[in-house]
Amino acid sequence: MANRPLSPHLQVYKWGPHMAASIFHRATGSALSLAALPVLLWWLGALASGPDAYATFSAVATSWIGIIVLIGISWSFFHHSVSGIRHFVLDLGAGFELKANRAGSVATFVIALVLTAAFWAAILL
Repeated sequence: MANRPLSPHLQVYKWGPHMAASIFHRATGSALSLAALPVLLWWLGALASGPDAYATFSAVATSWIGIIVLIGISWSFFHHSVSGIRHFVLDLGAGFELKANRAGSVATFVIALVLTAAFWAAILL
């Protein structure tokens, strides 16, 4: 067998916020497809089906588990959106320096949390 170098893998790389931001960008995109789309379709179907169907949807959505799911969906939406803007900036060729990349990655999480908190504060207050 030839003595070739091995490809690097997760044990070789140093974990950083830029890796977490990239992984969470993919995860939130999947979460929006797998969780938010069915909830949206259920809501639209309940609207079209009449007051009884909407009352059922509303009861589930306003339960503690429903609110947790909706908060998770809204955080996924805001994080994926902010991270998409970060990726767009990177595609333009800016922000590749280590400090700028790290700051942008951390800002992605902070901005998404602030937007989610502001969104739910506006809904609940």
